[in-house]
Amino acid sequence: MNLSRRAFARVAGAGAAAAVLPSIAALRPLLAVKSATSEIVRLSANENPYGPSAAALEAMRLAFAQAWRYPDEAQDELLDTIAKLHSVSRDQVLLGDGSSEILKLAAACFTGPSRKVVMASPTFEAIGNYGRAAGAEVVSVPLDAAFAHDVAKMGAVSGTGLLYVCNPNNPTGSITPKEAVRSLIAGVPASIPILVDEAYFHYAVSGDYESVLPAIASHPSLIVARTFSKIYGMAGIRAGFAMARLDLLAKMRPFGGGMLPITGLACATASMKVKSLIAERRAINRRIRENTFEFLEKKGVKYIPSEANFFMMEVGRPGAEFAQAMAAQKVIIGRVWPAWPTKVRVTVGTQDEMDKFKAAYLKVVA
Repeated sequence: MNLSRRAFARVAGAGAAAAVLPSIAALRPLLAVKSATSEIVRLSANENPYGPSAAALEAMRLAFAQAWRYPDEAQDELLDTIAKLHSVSRDQVLLGDGSSEILKLAAACFTGPSRKVVMASPTFEAIGNYGRAAGAEVVSVPLDAAFAHDVAKMGAVSGTGLLYVCNPNNPTGSITPKEAVRSLIAGVPASIPILVDEAYFHYAVSGDYESVLPAIASHPSLIVARTFSKIYGMAGIRAGFAMARLDLLAKMRPFGGGMLPITGLACATASMKVKSLIAERRAINRRIRENTFEFLEKKGVKYIPSEANFFMMEVGRPGAEFAQAMAAQKVIIGRVWPAWPTKVRVTVGTQDEMDKFKAAYLKVVA
């Protein structure tokens, strides 16, 4: 008999599982990330300070009782949930260990000594590292004056094996306008895979931004990467996925992907079923981010307008030095990108965390 995840939990004995597993109330203090370093404010990795939803935590707790089984049913449920939510077939979905694994698979599949990786500068650097590991040349094209991908220059590179677009872009939080992305997709030969990393897609509200997901139906080489790390607060649980045409994903599957822990599968599935979560978290992130921008403007600090849960600001001195000074105030901010040595990236935390960021900033620049 083939049992679903929920049916198995009932058959295996939910009552017995509850007797040996801690309640969600008992788990919450552990999940609040309290430790000897709890006084430190961590604004360095674009993490979501609110963590998984209560429903997702409960689903993960129940999944522990099935840890002895391979997660086939749980994987099927997540694939079905993703496919239904995004109006694609489940065969058009490839699961990964966060979206980072999707990038790794794409680099392994589509790049090599004669097939270049084309990416922006600065952008999320992982795809370049994966490409180099495959023996590929990495071509970095500077962002344009509006901090968008320079799609004309990116599309003109010869010998491209994989073209990478991070939108909204990490580390800038800026977007590449929808018309520019459309022109890139339309102008690049259909034989060249385009990987659009939409890790921060859920945060963007600009009318000039759009997901490229609908375009996979007509473009044979378009891949969309998503993650549960950001809006869903699952960075430590590791779950992500790609969506593309069947034949394109068929090329990637031999390189890996698809096998996630049963707890991560349960957490991801439950997260997507909380219909109010995305809008609520997007709104609170935007409110706190804009409040921080008002503070920076009053202090005359230049920053890049962001559509994500982080932003970049100009500090007028070596960024690494500034970050060290902030760390001395127990506020950890993001690293420096070589292209912009006097800018730093800051994650948008809770209001309390951002208030501590402001206080630390005032001490550092005093």
